[in-house]
Amino acid sequence: MAGKTLIAKILDAHRVAGEMTPGTELKIRIDQTLCQDATGTMAFLELEAMGVARVRTELSVAYVDHNTCQFGPENPNDHLYLQSVAAAKGVYFSRPGNGICHQVHLERFGVPGKTLLGSDSHTPTGGGIGMVAIGAGGLDVALAMAGQPFSLRVPKVVGVRLTGRLQPWVAAKDVILHLLSVLTTKGNVGTAVEYFGPGVATLSVPERATITNMGAELGVTTSVFPSDAKTRAFLRAQGREADWRPLAADADAAYDRLLEVDLGSLEPLAACPSSPDNIRRVAELAGTRVDQVIIGSCTNSSYKDLMMVAAVLKGRRVHPNVSLAIAPGSRQVLDMLAGNGALADLIAAGARILESACGPCIGQGISPASGAVSVRTFNRNFAGRTGTKGDLCYLASPETAVVAALTGTFTDPRQAGIACPVWRQPRQFRVDDGMVLPPPPPGTAVTVVRKETIGAPPACTPYPERLDGELLLKVGDKITTDHIMPAGAFLKYRSNIPVYAKAVFHPLNQEGRPTFAERAMAVRDQGRQGVVVAGESYGQGSSREHAAICPMYLGVRLILALGFERIHAANLLNFGILPLQFQDRADYERLAEGARIVIDDVRGQLRPGAPVTVQATLPDGTVCRFACRHALTADEVALVLAGGRLNVSGS
Repeated sequence: MAGKTLIAKILDAHRVAGEMTPGTELKIRIDQTLCQDATGTMAFLELEAMGVARVRTELSVAYVDHNTCQFGPENPNDHLYLQSVAAAKGVYFSRPGNGICHQVHLERFGVPGKTLLGSDSHTPTGGGIGMVAIGAGGLDVALAMAGQPFSLRVPKVVGVRLTGRLQPWVAAKDVILHLLSVLTTKGNVGTAVEYFGPGVATLSVPERATITNMGAELGVTTSVFPSDAKTRAFLRAQGREADWRPLAADADAAYDRLLEVDLGSLEPLAACPSSPDNIRRVAELAGTRVDQVIIGSCTNSSYKDLMMVAAVLKGRRVHPNVSLAIAPGSRQVLDMLAGNGALADLIAAGARILESACGPCIGQGISPASGAVSVRTFNRNFAGRTGTKGDLCYLASPETAVVAALTGTFTDPRQAGIACPVWRQPRQFRVDDGMVLPPPPPGTAVTVVRKETIGAPPACTPYPERLDGELLLKVGDKITTDHIMPAGAFLKYRSNIPVYAKAVFHPLNQEGRPTFAERAMAVRDQGRQGVVVAGESYGQGSSREHAAICPMYLGVRLILALGFERIHAANLLNFGILPLQFQDRADYERLAEGARIVIDDVRGQLRPGAPVTVQATLPDGTVCRFACRHALTADEVALVLAGGRLNVSGS
């Protein structure tokens, strides 16, 4: 019998129910959870709705890192709610300014071999220190905080064997961009990625975390590195060596697919507008004008990244036509840069120093000018995500980005005539957890602060016996949760579903036509259901469960698509929306907006493994019938028929 992968070992050690067979349902114990303010507010409202007095995980942390700009009372009201409800429920609270959840969790809380569930799609960052870290919707995280196991399909494991060593000016970001060029952003649902081989030992923990972070863009369940001497040195420098333990796959582990990557053969890469898998060599882009550079986000804002940037900028000035902004990933990073003089070097070079928060990565400020080229070290460059319509956003490593800031153009950093700084991890990071508030002892009276802008999770009715719907919108492939439920200026309404729901599919609304929300509510008020038809990879991107909650509030109960992404499909089920897949692309092609969509005997048809027959009356009067498939288990069928997780007894 072949040996086990590391992912299989950790999942098996946490198995509560199910078998370790790829594609089958598995329930696992969750050791740690994290939430951030954009998704965590609703998660805690859901936890309260369950009547849970105190979380039952080993550790849960609530972070404020997304909506730290306080234009109006909505965001600070949410922060007050989160701080007080965290105290009431036994959860650690990371205050605004303490940093981005994934960077802080890696530094201060992550433990090799543990499971971590987070209400943010980039939670797999924790795989950089050997955790099985999984992104999920807020309701799934609330259930985990309540002590319930997390259900997932046992993933197929793609093994990535790393050999060689990265050459100067080639970065960990280039490793994951290379993989995105191979695996792309779609078609990877039900898989996970595991890194092994001699090249692993050449990568630091921050580099590994960059790679696992952007596994989210591949659409995989999680990405994991082994826990080795580099992991131990990182945790020792954080004052947490006691959390370390060695972890690796068996030498004869069998992978469902094997990729070989020679680190020494890679070169600087960039993801071009407007998808993380639109990869080109930086050398091909040489000479392209660059107007804005932003270095930060949960992908590339570590002490290692910013010390390199500071070393390159020391004694130099940013190009006069470039706006450079830098967001340290954590207070620890910012504190250390300030203490060793590197922050002064950044400022002297002309950089704008931003708060230790997500900020521009989710369209919260620092949008580029119209027609401007923005080079960012972020993980996503979906159209309009910067906050500027028609944006030209590229993703690149900090090495490529800082050279572009100096030259004003895309420049292969190997050809810039600048010596590449050498990284040496400090023996000890500066540790100050003063902005992480531990919860009071059990039994302590805590008043939860709930201001007027804090709503409640909306109720969903059981699924109708007969779905009688209208096709409100037909979209193509790779529709992201940013298309469905935009962030940016709208995100401050996340705790008020009736208001936030007005923005559903806002980027796709057409001038002179009623908005999607207006059309959906008109159908809902007639006692009928809304239907959306989509192509492949529907629901890419953020774990934002509002992309299910808000359409549900508007009366949408069916999504017909050629393919779904994992987190979004789970969120749809959690809120009583049925995700069905076309069996034949021709059926997708023939449907048009305005069609009447009917499913008779929903409860009789919706069974595990059975197709569902759909009838469509097209706008021209043509009637067609076709079969759709799904992969729902019996529990998931019961869930959607009940109208979502909050309606299921015992949840």
